[in-house]
Amino acid sequence: MFPTIRRKSVPSFWDAGSDFDKFFNIAMSGAPSLSGWSPAVDVRENEESFVVTAELPGLEPEHVDLSVENGVLSISGEKKDEFEGTDSETGGHLVERRYGKFQRNFSLPRSVDPEKVEARFRNGILTVTLPKSSAAKPRRIKIG
Repeated sequence: MFPTIRRKSVPSFWDAGSDFDKFFNIAMSGAPSLSGWSPAVDVRENEESFVVTAELPGLEPEHVDLSVENGVLSISGEKKDEFEGTDSETGGHLVERRYGKFQRNFSLPRSVDPEKVEARFRNGILTVTLPKSSAAKPRRIKIG
């Protein structure tokens, strides 16, 4: 029996040219790597901010570099194999975990305020909050 795969329908805010869509335009080496590994990333949006969550199992905060420069969010680092050497030297029978350097880059929408970006790292999960500038937040206008 094949596993069930859930797919989400694509909401209307993904129209070409939207800020949210542009956020997903991966810059430079942001695509998952064919060699080594690349962390899985989720990007969500609410009224106040964009939130990027990256799975970084086995890493500590000091192993991860995070920067916002020229409208690009960069997440990079290195996951090292604790068993250095060949499989015959380390006794490896099955090696599925991935190791090596990684880098993910995301073009940021103009609505992000780069001076207020915050990050936290807990239990191998990096959460980056990218607040929207006050001009980009929706506001109610009273009709007089």
